[in-house]
Amino acid sequence: MQVPDAKVCLSTSSTYPESTGAAFEMAANLGFDGIEVMVGVDPVSQDADALRHLSEYHQIPIIAIHAPCLLITQRVWGTEPWVKLDRAREVAERLGAETVVVHPPFRWQRDYAKAFEAGLASLAEETDIAFAVENMYPWRARGREVKAYAPDWDIVDRDYPHVTLDLSHTAVSHSDPLAMIDALGDRLRHLHMADGSGSNKDEHLIPGRGTQPCAEVLEALARRGFTGNVVLEVNTRRCSNRREREADLAEALAFTRLHLAAAVELDRDR
Repeated sequence: MQVPDAKVCLSTSSTYPESTGAAFEMAANLGFDGIEVMVGVDPVSQDADALRHLSEYHQIPIIAIHAPCLLITQRVWGTEPWVKLDRAREVAERLGAETVVVHPPFRWQRDYAKAFEAGLASLAEETDIAFAVENMYPWRARGREVKAYAPDWDIVDRDYPHVTLDLSHTAVSHSDPLAMIDALGDRLRHLHMADGSGSNKDEHLIPGRGTQPCAEVLEALARRGFTGNVVLEVNTRRCSNRREREADLAEALAFTRLHLAAAVELDRDR
């Protein structure tokens, strides 16, 4: 059996509505390798000093910063998107994180969208932090697709040096994540492990509870010797207490570690 070097980490969004601090506590208690901080409305998630304290207290590293690019975080760290990315880079560098996760621009962010690919290339020349652009999905209303992202929600054919693959988003977009892994090649830096049923809703189910080939994706990455990070970004909002939430996260962690432990040597002998 061979286990790749990829770390299995927890997104702070996975413990919502509990606090950012609670995510660090649960990640440490359950044995995750690190934390991805979703910068959001919780003031602690925006504060590098507070995040450093949590990381040191719980002895768990921060491996990624998710820039505030959701609709509900449009005013976090200001409203200028490049300022947000600069701020995310600054926080990542201060905390020793290696990746900033960012979404494609919204279509109404016209100037940002026009300069997005060139801007990412410029950032890559200024820092060792990888800005990993995340695959999104079409918005659908009354049976019609709404163009929400520019140039597109699909990242495969864009000139992004680093990308994040999210399996809840592939469920909504009806994309094939295994084909995407092949197409993305070495550009795939970061994986958001979750599941989905294929509905129009971004569900972020516990892996194994939906229709996505979560096990096959993990095994494929293991066989490729994937050295990026695997981040559990799941929805535990329906859990009524901490005990239920930790049980869901423990299940997700066990599933992920199991399928990352691919029998590479056996495959080579066939």
